[in-house]
Amino acid sequence: MTVQTLFLTFLGTGLSPKAPKAAGTLAALIVGMFILYYLGMDTLFMLTFAVTVIGIFEINKYENSGGEHNAKEIVIDEAAGMWMSLMIALSTAETLNYPYATLFAVFFSFVAFRLFDSWKPSTIGWIHREVKGGLGVMMDDMLSGIAGGLLSVVLLMGIGKLF
Repeated sequence: MTVQTLFLTFLGTGLSPKAPKAAGTLAALIVGMFILYYLGMDTLFMLTFAVTVIGIFEINKYENSGGEHNAKEIVIDEAAGMWMSLMIALSTAETLNYPYATLFAVFFSFVAFRLFDSWKPSTIGWIHREVKGGLGVMMDDMLSGIAGGLLSVVLLMGIGKLF
């Protein structure tokens, strides 16, 4: 397995025979939580930025060498999108004063990201269909991550109003 394959499949999780995108997202959530706990939000933000930029170029190389556009085994875009959703949700959870806000933020960020990444409404779907190459592959997931994070914030704030 090449370094490019390890990167694009997020350490091989995209090679899962069933639901590779969900497997990649779950692995990204676990890695993201580890990074947040030991290295902090700043590190996860910079890693998300770096993975996004590198991902655009590596996906372009993959597609130019005959690889399929948005191939099911490419899940590095899911990792970046999941981390974006997680950072937005956890930033809000830190400001809330009710039990399990952090746990809710992690759960909501995962579910909301998967929802937007699967559904692909509005601009997310347009980018997925129309923007070719690595930019299209990475940007629809980054927008899904932002939308998932914002939906998580709405849900967290709603729960906060109940307590």
